Amino acid sequence: MRPLRTRAVLVLFPALLLLTGCIADPGPQPTLTANSTAAATGSPGAASTSAPLETTQSSNKAPVYWIGRSNGSVYLYREFRDVPEQENPVTRALRAMMSEKPLDPDYFTPWQSPTELATSISGKNVITVDVSADAFNSNLDADMAVRAIQQLIFTATAAAASSGLIDSGQQIQVRVLVDSHTDYVAFNHVRLGAPMSRAAGMVAPVWIIDPQEGTEVPTGSVKITGRSTVPGGKLRWQILRSAGNADKSAYLTGETTAGADSAQSGLFTLSLSLPPGTYELRVWQADGSSGQELNVDTRKFNVK
Repeated sequence: MRPLRTRAVLVLFPALLLLTGCIADPGPQPTLTANSTAAATGSPGAASTSAPLETTQSSNKAPVYWIGRSNGSVYLYREFRDVPEQENPVTRALRAMMSEKPLDPDYFTPWQSPTELATSISGKNVITVDVSADAFNSNLDADMAVRAIQQLIFTATAAAASSGLIDSGQQIQVRVLVDSHTDYVAFNHVRLGAPMSRAAGMVAPVWIIDPQEGTEVPTGSVKITGRSTVPGGKLRWQILRSAGNADKSAYLTGETTAGADSAQSGLFTLSLSLPPGTYELRVWQADGSSGQELNVDTRKFNVK
């Protein structure tokens, strides 16, 4: 496989889809624990919940996963981002993940902007990512290192699927090279080089898809969409309205049910009539026994 440089155009071949360009030589190789290996590679030892692959979309926005905290746990959350079009869809999504900040201040990324980044896709639905070692210049513990690698896997597979570059009906794996070499130990915890897949338990139990953080929507009917990892599960939601200062007050509350059929698994939709103002949406899984708000996701937006 001969990857193209980042300035190259996307070219399709029958057995190999070559995308962008790369580099040369890994750092020290510490030992990796079995639990970290299982979680990072998406092998049977990792937790499992619903994590459906993205579907093809007409929008040229890039799906990018970030890391966020909820109820003392750490999960992956997705945003759609505007990105330059001079690179192929997978490369530009990963570059945004490593070089930009999330729109939502509740999310973050441990990645650093790489000097070099390249991606390619084989005819067997294996995405190869070749990235320079400077992308890993963050001090992480083992658990966060695993989530960072899964962040990369989710972003790469989401970008390939949403842009129609891979067959989403087959298993999709990601192979990570560092400076064109295998066996690099990412963040001093996760050994790279072997094909890896999504670890479903890493994705957030609840996340709001639209509106995105800080966006403006027209007055009237505001459509809200999101996803839960519990198809058919009950969700509660609340709209807070800003009083023009730091104070917020409850404006609307309600319940909804995540989609249970395979085509809409875990999806939820709300249509709310909102006058102009600044709002915060909160959605969480209902705990019927204690009334505790589980796995809350929040989103601030403006109605004009």
